[in-house]
Amino acid sequence: MLSPSMIKMVRRHPHKMDKELRNAMVGLYHPFRRVPCFLHSSLEKLFRKTKKYAVIIEFHHDQGEFKSQVKNADTLIAKQFRSQIKKHFPSVYSCSAVLTPAALEKLLDSTPSIKKIYMDREIHTLLNVARGAVRATASAVTELTGKGITIAVIDTGIYEHQDLAGRIKAFKDVTSSKTAPYDDNGHGTHCAGDAAGNGAASNGKYKGLAPEAELVGVKVLTKTGSGSLSGVMEGVQWCIDNKDRYNINIITMSLGSSAVTSASDDPMVKIVEKAWDLGMVVVVAAGNEGPDEKSISSPGISPKVITVGAMDDKDTVSRVDDQIAAFSSRGPTVDGLVKPDVLSPGVNIISLRSPNSFLDKQNKTARVDNDYFNLSGTSMATPICAGIVALILQSHPQLSPDEVKKHLLETAENWNLSQYDQGKGYCDAEKAVRKP
Repeated sequence: MLSPSMIKMVRRHPHKMDKELRNAMVGLYHPFRRVPCFLHSSLEKLFRKTKKYAVIIEFHHDQGEFKSQVKNADTLIAKQFRSQIKKHFPSVYSCSAVLTPAALEKLLDSTPSIKKIYMDREIHTLLNVARGAVRATASAVTELTGKGITIAVIDTGIYEHQDLAGRIKAFKDVTSSKTAPYDDNGHGTHCAGDAAGNGAASNGKYKGLAPEAELVGVKVLTKTGSGSLSGVMEGVQWCIDNKDRYNINIITMSLGSSAVTSASDDPMVKIVEKAWDLGMVVVVAAGNEGPDEKSISSPGISPKVITVGAMDDKDTVSRVDDQIAAFSSRGPTVDGLVKPDVLSPGVNIISLRSPNSFLDKQNKTARVDNDYFNLSGTSMATPICAGIVALILQSHPQLSPDEVKKHLLETAENWNLSQYDQGKGYCDAEKAVRKP
């Protein structure tokens, strides 16, 4: 017969523990099934006092000052063997801790200010997971690296990160007169890594889709991530003027503005479509104004260019649990067109860090190890898609931009969403590069 002590505790506090923690407490007694009944009580006491669980404790915001709540909890478990409060997260009234079942029960029974206790799960927010989610880990894809393809990143600049060493072939700054690559915001560097980082600083762990592609950095946005229509247009024009000089095959643009006019009257749309007509595949972000409909940004409203929305891959390679990101902008466009065209991973993507940049200083908790950074948005989904485009072009160098787009759209996996949410569906790199 199973000992009921911790099961009763779960029943007393069903809403104060997450599912994983509840299951762990119930599962505490599974080994007892092969143990004589007279030993159950002794084993329970041993497990209650010695087995450890890493947890996150969340306190009610309206039941006292955070420091005093943590102090009270710490006092309660101070005499509990192998239990302790660890790091504090005051902005969300939470702290991490290691608790034995006995300490957990003590806290829940004696501390009404505790809102909920969560199992401190292992989290994987890795770009190599995003590679798997877009099916870029199949042998047909891993043989392709983007070698011979050049991607222009029109953004906040590019920091000369170890993962890009020797592959930034040109840099243009329309915001100042600087000539050497730099990124005082950090956004552009992350995007460059999403598309073409080689994972050198992480032994290949955080690798982009096209790790041997070359890059051109075009800085059109300032340190704070803002700029002007004229500045962005100047950057696109520079790419047009220097297309042949630097062999620019792809332009990726994780930027935009509200679409206030028809695509046919939009200056930004006109210039990116000109780049497209001259042979450069232009990949742009749908925007982060979802889930509202008619929220596609400019130049994503262009019927020609590839407009990318974001999927949440749940940090797993399997697609089973993936879903569209709530923030991903939806169509139709101001002209009633279907957009976005496709979706790719854009939630909790780990890519390159630009040290001491604006984002790096403002979001220190987003740093991963010493060289990487965690960001979400259609900004991340866009260069991941651009990386897939680089692989398509390496595999089929004769394709025009229209043909590349056709490859991408015809091989996307239908996610059974509205066409204004998903376009043609979820990018599938394997099918895209295999398509004849």
